[in-house]
Amino acid sequence: MWRLKFAPDQASTFAEQYDWLFWATTALTIFFTIVVGLLVIFFALRFREGKKVDRSNAHDHHLMLELTWSIIPLIMGLGIFGWASYLFVETRQPPKNALDIYVIGKQWMWHAQHSNGVRENNMLHLPSGTPVRLTMISQDVIHSFFIPAFRMKQDVIPGRYTQMWFTPTKPGVYNLFCTEYCGTQHSEMGGYVVVMEPSEYQEWLANGGENVPVKPMTMVQKGEKIFKDKACFKCHGDQDIHEGPSLVGIYNQRRVMKDNSVRLADDEYLRQAMYDPYAHILKGYENTMPSYKPKSTDDLEGGLSEEDVLNVIEYIKSLRSSPTAPAPAIPPLATGVPPTEVPN
Repeated sequence: MWRLKFAPDQASTFAEQYDWLFWATTALTIFFTIVVGLLVIFFALRFREGKKVDRSNAHDHHLMLELTWSIIPLIMGLGIFGWASYLFVETRQPPKNALDIYVIGKQWMWHAQHSNGVRENNMLHLPSGTPVRLTMISQDVIHSFFIPAFRMKQDVIPGRYTQMWFTPTKPGVYNLFCTEYCGTQHSEMGGYVVVMEPSEYQEWLANGGENVPVKPMTMVQKGEKIFKDKACFKCHGDQDIHEGPSLVGIYNQRRVMKDNSVRLADDEYLRQAMYDPYAHILKGYENTMPSYKPKSTDDLEGGLSEEDVLNVIEYIKSLRSSPTAPAPAIPPLATGVPPTEVPN
């Protein structure tokens, strides 16, 4: 009847680790608060005005005492710092086999998309025991994605991808919040994370996220459709041409810009190439590509939404050279130079 719950359920591999760190820091804080508080009270009472106490030959310093109360707390503080730093680094190094899910924050809802095309709003279904990597971006203002039961929180920022990873461990339904004030309905921007057994999750995905068998388009298929609808293939085909470079196999490859700087063709690079193609122009090309950045979140005329961009990026990731096709006439570092200008 009087059970008091001090913290949410521990439902991820990081939850227990962060709880140990939290309670260790709390215990040290309480310990030193009590010690210092009791000493203050003791000396205040013992040496208060009017109390007959021998005040002669008072020491103005005590080397061993000063070293003790300086070195011991320093070691404890460095221990907490090292512990926290280890967890910080660990939470930012997702495993290579992590399940990728994409999240878009917008006033005032969370939109999630699974790689096979299943979409959901203010809900996030996950398999237990599987590392999950969330790639997130905001469509308008700064939001913050927080799952208390996982002890994980990450700001979601407009114009930039941020990532968060975790491994759910306990099937159940958990709260999802936005913890960055994002407008008048900020308090309503919440939802639920549903952790399922892996077999149930696969069945849920196969049914299109519903209880009826519906096979949605995957993100790659959606991206390919957008690529064709926008006629991107006219400039970005299987081989480099003067109108534009090939996108086959470029993901995570180094690209040489006009100013001879080198950039990695990651998600951020590809998003900027669609929204602001003139920011960094590939060596050997001119600024002929149009921008697909929409005028506003409400006016997508001629542009691509953040969801569209994620789909196109997934399609570009899927482009791989055919085993029988000739190697592209592009050196690994100088990608983007038209075939007639490839250096020897």
